[in-house]
Amino acid sequence: DGSYRQNRLNLTTLLVQPISAVLAKNLISVPEDAVQKDRCIPLQMPATGKKIISLNIQSVTTYKTISNVIGYLKGTVFPDRYVIIGSHHNGLNTYGGREWASSTAVITAFIQALMLKVKRGWRPDRTIVFCSWGGTSFGNIGSYEWAEDLKRVLQRNVVAYVSIHNPVRGNSTLHPVASPSLQQLAAESQSFNCVEKAKCPGSNVSSVQIQGDSDYFINHLGVPATQFSYEDIKTSENSSFLSEALFPVHTTKTEELDPSFSLHETIAKLTGQVTLQIANEPVLPFNALDIALEVQNSLKGNFCDEVDIPQLLAVASRLRDTAELFQSDEMRPANDPKERAPVRVRMLNDVLQSLEKSFLVHRAPPGLYRNILYRLDERTSQFSVLLEALEHCKLHQSNETIQAALSEVLNSINSAQVYFKAGLDVFETTLAGKK
Repeated sequence: DGSYRQNRLNLTTLLVQPISAVLAKNLISVPEDAVQKDRCIPLQMPATGKKIISLNIQSVTTYKTISNVIGYLKGTVFPDRYVIIGSHHNGLNTYGGREWASSTAVITAFIQALMLKVKRGWRPDRTIVFCSWGGTSFGNIGSYEWAEDLKRVLQRNVVAYVSIHNPVRGNSTLHPVASPSLQQLAAESQSFNCVEKAKCPGSNVSSVQIQGDSDYFINHLGVPATQFSYEDIKTSENSSFLSEALFPVHTTKTEELDPSFSLHETIAKLTGQVTLQIANEPVLPFNALDIALEVQNSLKGNFCDEVDIPQLLAVASRLRDTAELFQSDEMRPANDPKERAPVRVRMLNDVLQSLEKSFLVHRAPPGLYRNILYRLDERTSQFSVLLEALEHCKLHQSNETIQAALSEVLNSINSAQVYFKAGLDVFETTLAGKK
């Protein structure tokens, strides 16, 4: 109530009624006898004859209340710095029915374990905020509305978001996803906790677009995020940005995926360890150099002549040099207990928690993250925003889109380099004054 509906040019005026993938397949697939089993055939209307489709829509507009459940454990050293750990609960009639249960189980187990420590007098250094979101399957409504209401506070105070979105959706492989600055921490936690070696094939942490309520924190606040989940190999190879629009043919029961609940236990341990390290380390366990390396890796590959790769590589090289200086000159001394002056630690953490904000672009193509550090899927190693612009360029025979995307990427890398340099300058000035 009271919200103003914006008149945006990119919103369609057509009536839209989503239907399930199963129904779409039945409506527009070729006949079964024409399907060749050894190759994949795109969905298409039958070549002969017309098919009349009548869709009777009986939707009724009603208002429903969506609730979030928020709790927190106040920090003792940096109480105004928040580590958010988010799950979601079932709200109204969701199509999955069971996928929220794993999420709820993991966060509940983690809270129970923490409460045992709290009863013995323990408290984290930073405040840990526990969030169970409502309305996730309707477009992450609960997390979006909550974060919009508290946007100014969250931009200043949130240091990381740890996601528990449908953590056991398969049982073949562990699939860790993390922001570039958190990849090293996620890999270390994975190696420490990995008991079933067959299901933990090395440190394969990547920065790809992930599902669920972490979206607002990644794409509007530029908060470093991480998530651990078990998936089937085939599922993890596909792009996941449209996952909320897919209707599964068969939902496997949790008891069938993980009868001993060992996978849930592993996720709880991994998630818990990462959360506690971020909440308790005097200096945030973020790696500035990894962001610079990710940027350089995203510029490798085959781009067309329209992209000025030498210019991008030169700017990325400057970013790496500055990040290396920052990592060696500031982070190492601050991690030394003998040189851990409170003012130095606070200044350093303020720089670290905003590392990724430079990479938020104003507008991203449909289906792509505004945070350009995240790739579309596992098979894409380049900046997705540049690859999308190239496709548009080929389709419309115009380089306007590629120039706009190139400008966004260039500005982001430049901004990050200036941000690191400003951090170094502030340290030099402040510490010189102290001496």
